[in-house]
Amino acid sequence: MSEALSGGDRVARVLEAQGVRFLFTLCGGHISPILVAAKRRGIRVVDTRHEASATFAADAVSRLGGVPGVAAVTAGPGVTNAITAIKNAALAQSPLVVLGGATATLLKGRGALQDIDQRALVSPHVKWLATVERVRDLEPALERAFAEAASGVPGPVFVECPVDLLYEEATVRGWYRDAQPKGKGLGDRVARGYLERHARRLFAAGGDRATVAPVAVPEVPSSSLARMVQRLRRAERPVVVVGSQALADPGSAAQLAAAVGALGAPVYLAGMARGLLGPRHALQMRHHRRRALREADCVVLAGVPADFRLDYGRQIARGAVVLAANRSARDLRQNRRPTVGAVGDAGRLLIELGGRAPLDASRIAPWLAALRRRDEEREAEIERESTVDLDGVNPLQVCREIDRALADDSVLVADGGDFVATAAYSVRPRGPLSWLDPGVFGTLGVGGGFALGAKLCRPQSEVWLLWGDGSAAYSLAELDTMVRHGLPVIAVVGNDAAWTQIAREQVPMLGDDVAVTLRRTDYDRVAEGYGGKGLRVERRAELPAALAEAKRLAAAGQPVLVNVHLGRTEFRKGSISI
Repeated sequence: MSEALSGGDRVARVLEAQGVRFLFTLCGGHISPILVAAKRRGIRVVDTRHEASATFAADAVSRLGGVPGVAAVTAGPGVTNAITAIKNAALAQSPLVVLGGATATLLKGRGALQDIDQRALVSPHVKWLATVERVRDLEPALERAFAEAASGVPGPVFVECPVDLLYEEATVRGWYRDAQPKGKGLGDRVARGYLERHARRLFAAGGDRATVAPVAVPEVPSSSLARMVQRLRRAERPVVVVGSQALADPGSAAQLAAAVGALGAPVYLAGMARGLLGPRHALQMRHHRRRALREADCVVLAGVPADFRLDYGRQIARGAVVLAANRSARDLRQNRRPTVGAVGDAGRLLIELGGRAPLDASRIAPWLAALRRRDEEREAEIERESTVDLDGVNPLQVCREIDRALADDSVLVADGGDFVATAAYSVRPRGPLSWLDPGVFGTLGVGGGFALGAKLCRPQSEVWLLWGDGSAAYSLAELDTMVRHGLPVIAVVGNDAAWTQIAREQVPMLGDDVAVTLRRTDYDRVAEGYGGKGLRVERRAELPAALAEAKRLAAAGQPVLVNVHLGRTEFRKGSISI
């Protein structure tokens, strides 16, 4: 029975067995059999308007769903268009399976349509890759791909699937017969023999399935854990920083949140960890992280490298005890070697610490009170700044109104520079796994794809896409995808007619606004053109009603874009990172 399956069917069979619910793509002749077979097996095929969006959408599904997301992209430009999204997943340590179409095995290197050396382009950016050369090897390669994507340090993998492995055997053999020379000379006979042997090799019988070990999650060694418990219990000014990698197992989010609460230390959340403790947990600090790290006597880095976000480790006081866990040995020791470090899962470390090392509340009470006081003072300052009238809507006021409008089950997608960074200060994710940003690569353009993936994973939840006006243009066409697939996302564009994050430094330092000025483009009308709903806000008083209407439209099944004309502020002056 298995020998009768086409290669496309075999690919789809593995996807189904792995629990894949969505396959993201932009159609192409090289991958059509995969798409058709996946649909027949009940996998929802979501066709986007750009391969990067398809790959970003698969990334979002990986982060939220616990099963590696899958994108299928056609050969040549389909693969090259996906590379930025693949690299983004690599740096975000997001498990991802990318299926790449390719020219027929016989035509490799002979000038076929869209035939390039895809392996050379992709290999620097993935954990593992394979080019399948026989139909019987498709399933073992794919099964290994899923295991590789999720094991150790999660990341993207790439499987190149030549088109002549995907169609039914009779069809492919017909192609090879048609390609055979018809003459009776020696050269013609040799060519026919070669083609026949090649076809036999493609479809050679053999074991279909590979036995793949379960995904291995690296555990923190018990000896390291014991030393961390000992050090942490002595701390008077501890700080815990939780990064995206601590959520590598989305299914453990609730247990992780409970453990962090039980530990009792003040916590700063970053990346996918935002929202872990809900919007107003007593231990969560949102402001003055740099100052807290400089004053702390013990810092726990849970899945957080000492990269530019921690000023390459310089934010942490030189004499502080640093306790760190990371699945990556390189990230664990990058720039600042920990006092006690362990290659292992950061989420499991925190769960263990929460059970073994709850802190003495009276011992750290003065420290916790000081951090809370700073947070409250900064919140009050932001509230005052949000009330300042501008020529346009105050971006802080926009973020405050969005925060008030969020439903308890909302998912936030962040795609932008200045406006989105402002939102990070003032919009509170409502729960675990409710914030999606690109991660350390800082990639613009994730928004459309991330929002698609989030809405598919959480169909009953509000999905809010926070777009800067610069980044919106990268994936604005995915509003068409949202309309076609019935995915009612609420998009808010902070429209200040500039690449403001860059302008903040370029203009005062270099005295020129070249390439950082945009127009107050009618993004709301663009949304209408794609079949969605568009709303425009030009004055502060219009904002609450517009957001309420956006929520109503989305609840009725309409994707909606709110185009908010922003005023200019100095709120984030001097904030560029390089």
